[in-house]
Amino acid sequence: MSTRLSSLTTLRVGGPVGSYTVADSREDLINRVRAADAGGGPLLVIGGGSNLLAADAPFNGVVVRDGRHETRVLGEGGCAGTAAEGGAPGGVLVRASAGTPWDAFVSWTLDQGLSGLEALSGIPGTVGASPVQNVGAYGHEVAETLDHVLVWDRQEEREARLSAQDLGFGYRTSVIKRSLSADWGPTGRWVVLDAVFRLERSALSAPVLYGELARRIGARAGERAQARLVREAVLALRAGKGMVLDDADHDTWSAGSFFTNPILSADEADALPAGAPRFPAGDGRVKTSAAWLIDHAGFTKGFALPEAGDPPRASLSTKHVLALTNRGGAAASDIEALARAVRAGVRRAYGVDLVPEPVAVGIAW
Repeated sequence: MSTRLSSLTTLRVGGPVGSYTVADSREDLINRVRAADAGGGPLLVIGGGSNLLAADAPFNGVVVRDGRHETRVLGEGGCAGTAAEGGAPGGVLVRASAGTPWDAFVSWTLDQGLSGLEALSGIPGTVGASPVQNVGAYGHEVAETLDHVLVWDRQEEREARLSAQDLGFGYRTSVIKRSLSADWGPTGRWVVLDAVFRLERSALSAPVLYGELARRIGARAGERAQARLVREAVLALRAGKGMVLDDADHDTWSAGSFFTNPILSADEADALPAGAPRFPAGDGRVKTSAAWLIDHAGFTKGFALPEAGDPPRASLSTKHVLALTNRGGAAASDIEALARAVRAGVRRAYGVDLVPEPVAVGIAW
């Protein structure tokens, strides 16, 4: 067990693994997954490790990283290549291998003159993880542009194609994420091989929906702007919140936003203080801000537990209360203790149960 999950995750915590390999081709990735499943032990297919909290205890299974970084324009509208991929006419289809770093892919799409993903700039991780989590930021999410994914179905032991509709997207979830269970472990039933997106050939962004971003670029909410300008503004905003990876900045030694924004019933939302954010979430439900709840429950930027040491091994980010950070010497147990303390405090203050966003390996919430 020479490799530790702490070396494979952005939180930089996690115990040793039984076996670690990097797949350098599609066939290699499938074969490694099949071999792990045949062996009967747990399997963890890892991308950038940016949405993962792994326990300090050993992971006695197989960890596989997808080492492929491949991108390709398939075709425009009804052009050659589109029909072969099964997409509907309209827009430009692009495909990326699951191991491709997400932000590099976003940058590449802009280099191709394509827009639609610019608001998702700076999100760490890989293309393969993006549909699992239905990643989103600044008013947009992957579900808006994803056409389909090509996957390895571990149950049926075959390759398959899942459309955006098949994926059953919700707020920070998909059918793949919902398949994470005792049966399938931290990877789930489907392993993403490639993702295909439908983008627009335009220098203009998708509508700018987030007020903070609109103000940053001098636009009105709902307007379109130069896609590259939107990307630059998003990267600057994320960096200011410690949400762009930087080895020298411990505020970025995190898993990004650690808790999802709670979606409440109308009665639950009414019970919150008048100043709590409220956004329609559909079906009469209301979304509120996890960051607001954390801050107003007394967990301010830089908060650390007394037992975390001085200086603390783990704390909330000094830039954003929604990120739990490793200050340089944290163990997974330090991050877990901090997360449990924040959850308990918010529950006491507002009766709301915060839901951790990262995939937990060896930790049960």
